[in-house]
Amino acid sequence: MGIFDRFRRVRSTSANDPDSVGKLHITEIEGEHSLAFYCGELPVDEEIALAGHEPNGYFWEGVVEFGAPELAAEIELDSEGSMFSAWGPPDVLARLAEFLAPLVADGDAVTRLIERADSEGFEFDD
Repeated sequence: MGIFDRFRRVRSTSANDPDSVGKLHITEIEGEHSLAFYCGELPVDEEIALAGHEPNGYFWEGVVEFGAPELAAEIELDSEGSMFSAWGPPDVLARLAEFLAPLVADGDAVTRLIERADSEGFEFDD
């Protein structure tokens, strides 16, 4: 199987699908489920940059590890600079989407999470 075959969509939830939360979509690829979104054009990128972080997939992995460690323990995080990606059971990914939805859309929410992480000594960019 080639790299393009792995990411070929077999089934993707849509905005009208109850499994889809906001712009976050759970995709089924050959029986595995993924939650992914592109970074760099999110409404909260400016707030992330102002807080001294790069608004990329690795930052969002840190958000999950800090803000939802119980979910992070049940999924595989496989992000890159331009994209956040998590693989796992669809019910866990749906809960992850519910956690992330306000953070990718609301600058105040992501700023509060960053401030809380900073006060606890958490490093997003490690």
